[in-house]
Amino acid sequence: MTLWFVFALMTAAAVFALLWPLGRRRAPAAAGHDVAVYRDQLAEIDRDAASGLISASDADTARIEISRRLLRAADRESGAAPLSSSTLRRRVAALAALLLLPAVAVALYVTLGSPDLPAAPLAGRAQAPSASQSVASLVSQVEAHIERNPDDGRGWEVLAPVYLRLGRYDDAVKARARALALNGETAARQADLGEAKVAAANGIVTAEARQAFDRALALDPQLLKAKFYLGLAAEQDGKRDEAASIWRAMLAGAPADAPWIESVREALARIGAPAAVAPEQKAGAAPAVSSAQPGPSADDMAAAATLTPQQRQEMVSGMVSRLADRLKTDGSDVEGWLRLMRAYVVLGERDKAMTAAADARRALAGDADKLRRVDELAKGLGIDG
Repeated sequence: MTLWFVFALMTAAAVFALLWPLGRRRAPAAAGHDVAVYRDQLAEIDRDAASGLISASDADTARIEISRRLLRAADRESGAAPLSSSTLRRRVAALAALLLLPAVAVALYVTLGSPDLPAAPLAGRAQAPSASQSVASLVSQVEAHIERNPDDGRGWEVLAPVYLRLGRYDDAVKARARALALNGETAARQADLGEAKVAAANGIVTAEARQAFDRALALDPQLLKAKFYLGLAAEQDGKRDEAASIWRAMLAGAPADAPWIESVREALARIGAPAAVAPEQKAGAAPAVSSAQPGPSADDMAAAATLTPQQRQEMVSGMVSRLADRLKTDGSDVEGWLRLMRAYVVLGERDKAMTAAADARRALAGDADKLRRVDELAKGLGIDG
């Protein structure tokens, strides 16, 4: 309350200092000098009349005029002149402004401001990031820091998951590798490196990624992320039974509220394997393949295990082509567009990736959120030009 009173006094003083000149009655500084001049002029007229330089009538006329001027000058000197209407109006305006301006300012602040908000120190406001800052701007700041401090392991560890979310998978692999080298080897860091390599290979568990997961399990045999991706590697090699065994073992020891349970169940459904083997199922009997599986069929996986690397690459290219054909008829699938763009980049077909990005923008023109995701991924992959 005291602070408000001090502010009110300061405001009133400032307004009073600005408006005080408007209320002052101006009195000429030379009023006293004018009285003396007019008296000298009267004496001079008397001398001229006595010497016959001017007639008596002219002398009387001059005395009357100079006497009038002398009276006005004497009134100004004594301050006896009444206030003029203009001076009165100025004083009223000054008084009204002195009273009304602070009142109006306080009323506006109470109505439009936030007087109940707690104080925020200037240092805290300067350090707090602006809400309008984009993710790309924040990433650029961290990247600038890393460029100046390339051995900052913590910085690389912070950047890596951001790169993954932005679809910058090659950068994520580099960041994971640097964090591993600078911060020391752990099972989690090896698994994170393997995950980034899988993302960079468009979801394929490459030999390098598998090595990272094997090393992670050697350090921590219970690490679930590494187990899941090794199951995925078995699926991609056509070893459905091995993949099902790995994923069922994960479910068997999982707490009921584990957040990854649904992902493992979806993976089992994708290969047509139930989450648990039914007691009446005969040993060796192949489970029925779900007709709704979104990925390659079991026969495709089995065939992939016998292919050469070149043939396997051709198989992947065929799967990408089928995805592109599907998106031509159903362009609303933003996840499909994102997979297609990443797949073309992994295959080294940047022109096709840029074309896919342009097609995605046309197909998703009515959805700002989906367009934003396409633009962010295109920028992350370096195909937005």
